[in-house]
Amino acid sequence: MSLTRISIALALALGSSATLAADPDQVIRQTLKSLDGSLPIEAIAESPMPGVYQVQLQGGRQLYTSADGQFLIQGYLFQVKDGKAVNLTEIEESRAVAKQINAIPAKEMVVFAPKDPKTHITVFTDTDCGYCQKLHSEVPELNRLGVEVRYVAFPRQGLNSPAAKELVSVWCAKDQQDAMNRAKTRQSVADASCDNPVAKQYQLGQMIGVNGTPAIVLANGKMIPGYQPAPQLAKIALESND
Repeated sequence: MSLTRISIALALALGSSATLAADPDQVIRQTLKSLDGSLPIEAIAESPMPGVYQVQLQGGRQLYTSADGQFLIQGYLFQVKDGKAVNLTEIEESRAVAKQINAIPAKEMVVFAPKDPKTHITVFTDTDCGYCQKLHSEVPELNRLGVEVRYVAFPRQGLNSPAAKELVSVWCAKDQQDAMNRAKTRQSVADASCDNPVAKQYQLGQMIGVNGTPAIVLANGKMIPGYQPAPQLAKIALESND
């Protein structure tokens, strides 16, 4: 290769490096999209670890990559502080989940609230799951302990299941709380239809990683899979405000 051609090649390489240094966001996006065009990238930012970028996907999941997108890490990033390992990935994922959950309008949820709530939980629920029914029987105790319970729909057998139809009837009932109480105690719920958020909430649950019910999301976005007794759940929920 002639000296001139080498010089041109070096200039192109340096120009490419300058572009990379100036805009790693676009370089990372292009690289990841070349792997999977449907990858739902929400945001890209520098991570607390020097030289590593964090990629937030829709639903809150996090990936880590080099500035050029050539190296990709899927897993937890920890930071050692005061002799303890802090899970930075879990913190960021919970923060993203909380943002999405807290954006759900109150009118789209079935809410059981105490007079002066101290915190809240959001419960992805089905009507025919045994542990959902058990949790619901303890809602009065959770309310007494200061926990507001916000229900969103998650028909775990899919949107064409009988439970999905019953959830629609609950959301479309004139008295949603009464309909939820009836459904959770295996009493009949009058068929009803309306413009409802059941499908949208089911899709949201799938996006943030719900794969069973009840799935309980605390105020800080941390998810608790499965039933917890009211005293234990209230303690965890109240601590999530700290």
